[in-house]
Amino acid sequence: MKLIIAIVQKEDATRLQRAFVKANVPATKLSTTGSFLSEGNTTFMIGIDDQHVKQVLRIVKEESKAREEYMNPNMMMTGFDVSRQPVQITVGGATCFVIPVEEFKKF
Repeated sequence: MKLIIAIVQKEDATRLQRAFVKANVPATKLSTTGSFLSEGNTTFMIGIDDQHVKQVLRIVKEESKAREEYMNPNMMMTGFDVSRQPVQITVGGATCFVIPVEEFKKF
């Protein structure tokens, strides 16, 4: 058994949750906040048998899209004063951790 922790941008969360339901993948959804951009994320925790890990990761990859956005840098984010010109950054996609589960209990 594995625990998959999938962190996705909030814009992808509803679509991903629907894909999990359609594929009968049990997932717990948590609202989280990223530290770099301080924007909303969603973290899914999925306990799954080893043979279904690739399927779940495929669903996450298909439903979590990277996109380009513009942001205004500031001294707090960069550590030094920079111009106030917006910079293009890539956001979205997914960050996934696959962790072995030693024991699983459901009460």
